[in-house]
Amino acid sequence: MKKPAVKIMLAASLTLSAFGTQAVFAQPSKEVHSQPYKVFDQKIIKQINADYMYNNIDYLAKTPRVAGTESEYNAVQYIKSQFESYGYEVELQEFSFLGYTPPSSIELSADGYEGELKPSAFTYSVSGDITGELVLAGLGKKDELADKDLSGKVALIQRGEISFGEKVLNAAAAGAEGVIIYNNADGELNGTLGEANDEYVPAVALTKAEGEALATHVADQSVSVSLKVTGADTSERTSHNVIATKKPTNKRKATDDVIVIGAHHDSVELAPGANDDASGTAMTLELARVFKDVPTDTEIRFVTFGAEELGLIGSNHYVDQLSDEERKRIIANFNLDMVGSKDAGDLVMMTADGKPNLVTELAQASSKRLNGEPTPYEQGGRSDHVPFAEAGIPAALFIHSPTEPGYHTPEDSIDKISKEKLQDVAEIVGAAVYDQAKFDHMGPKFKKDRKEHKEPKGKKGKVPHHHHKKDLK
Repeated sequence: MKKPAVKIMLAASLTLSAFGTQAVFAQPSKEVHSQPYKVFDQKIIKQINADYMYNNIDYLAKTPRVAGTESEYNAVQYIKSQFESYGYEVELQEFSFLGYTPPSSIELSADGYEGELKPSAFTYSVSGDITGELVLAGLGKKDELADKDLSGKVALIQRGEISFGEKVLNAAAAGAEGVIIYNNADGELNGTLGEANDEYVPAVALTKAEGEALATHVADQSVSVSLKVTGADTSERTSHNVIATKKPTNKRKATDDVIVIGAHHDSVELAPGANDDASGTAMTLELARVFKDVPTDTEIRFVTFGAEELGLIGSNHYVDQLSDEERKRIIANFNLDMVGSKDAGDLVMMTADGKPNLVTELAQASSKRLNGEPTPYEQGGRSDHVPFAEAGIPAALFIHSPTEPGYHTPEDSIDKISKEKLQDVAEIVGAAVYDQAKFDHMGPKFKKDRKEHKEPKGKKGKVPHHHHKKDLK
């Protein structure tokens, strides 16, 4: 993002976010005057180097970094070495989780059917090689299957009303050896069975057109189908969080506060993850480099999390391992996720409840100083700020919205990265953190009453539908 002119006209009405909630600005007005950089801003932003971030992204995005794999572990070791090169002592926080490897191949054929079938797997689909009669099974609800004997057969089920996992379990309970679920809307069906379960039978997905054509084919005749799913595997895996800590410069003048700056270092299958989230990881590394020798009265922790794409597993583990006292000490979490794509939209902040907190206040103040207008915020989950928010810790996600077209695809590559966007976000976050962490800080008005901001600590609350990140469009 380029720095705006001294005077910037704000739109009379705020735009709607990707989630349909309204973006919120601090004290919106018809005209905003950019303020001169403050001396303390310069101490941070003049040291930020977009080339360093770009080079780290380039290294990390050579291959997908799926949690629990060798490539993710190699990324962990690289991140650790980078932190150490800046002079930090680094902790690798190991944790285990139940990981899933998708099938290496899927084969589906039906006797007498001349159309083309391109089945895909659900997450947590199991392997198997079966042949049996194909039976129409409606939506796969228990009452629909109560009078059906599916023993040794394959159930053809339409999407809708209940979860994919329930459909598979209901069909299996009725004796089915396999399940085919087809979409109820145009387009491919990409889904998950939710979690591993020993009661699952092989299950695959078809498009609406494929499923309806197959249903018509079996409506008036008995049809045998062959379904072979190979290479699917669910097993216990190991991942790591990487933690580098900057202690206050002068212990006698130190506060007891902690600020956490973080990002996730894993990616999804087949995606190099340059923007998602090597960009946030590289920015976390760069801010650690910049802050290493800057005097602060606040502890700053730089953390990259593992297994975010599998359900925020690493960040949940990090927060769960904190003592009550440690949770109370953490006053802010700056979460950097997808902060560098040239094909994405503008920078926004997302809080789990859509309300302002210390992070949004600090970042709106810094972005107004640097860019002439405050970065908007809106409601949003599905990233590593959520476990912090659920623990009562002020937290916000920094992301560009709408996301780039190549999100979660092989197109999320280094050539899509914008150094200008990296520089812009790093300056906003770096200046915001230093505003709070510098000696004798005079943070925003929102922070003046420290008790006001520590009251929510320990008040936990679940944020709905945060376990799987999705496209923000």
